[in-house]
Amino acid sequence: MRNLLNYQSSEYDCGPVALTNGIRYLFDREIIYPDIVKYIMLYCLDSYNEAGEVGKSGTSASAMMFLSHWLNQFGKMKNFPISCEFLSGEDVYLSQNHKIISALQQGGAVVLRLFLDVGHYVLLTGIEEDSIYLFDPYYEELDDPNLDKEYLEEGITFITDQPKRANRLISMERLNSLTKGFYEMGPYDTREALILFNDNTRLKPEDTIDYFI
Repeated sequence: MRNLLNYQSSEYDCGPVALTNGIRYLFDREIIYPDIVKYIMLYCLDSYNEAGEVGKSGTSASAMMFLSHWLNQFGKMKNFPISCEFLSGEDVYLSQNHKIISALQQGGAVVLRLFLDVGHYVLLTGIEEDSIYLFDPYYEELDDPNLDKEYLEEGITFITDQPKRANRLISMERLNSLTKGFYEMGPYDTREALILFNDNTRLKPEDTIDYFI
């Protein structure tokens, strides 16, 4: 059985929650090892803020890169059908034939760093024409009078009926932006992504659907 996707418990834990959501999205609850959940939480929340407080600057790219390698090795050792790839810089871009779009077309999921006032991790889960389905672990409600007006800008759509898959549909034009508005990836030197596959359900490239029109 696939789990509902989770929301973060604090202002800081978007990284481990987005990565755990990737596991929850790709694998049935019954086969997920407790070690995976344990070590995601152990190695994330590793960044210090300006006051020297650990965790209060979230999760670093180094931690995500390490967990990519750790999950690959764990999969080999435990015969668990997971494979991962960490991307950074100019490799993190959304267009046809790029790795992130190909991964989504093959049934994978992608933990992506973008901006939501500050650097923030979300989980990409699918494509619809020129937009991307994603699950943002930062809980917001459309009818909240304190909802930031930037959520209502062009290219951002709230989804309320897909709790195991997505709560936003974001245009690729917005995501690809080099600036730091809501749901924009920003400058290339800040970009990072972690691709995850369930090797048992991964589609071959020739079996994927071309969503681009």
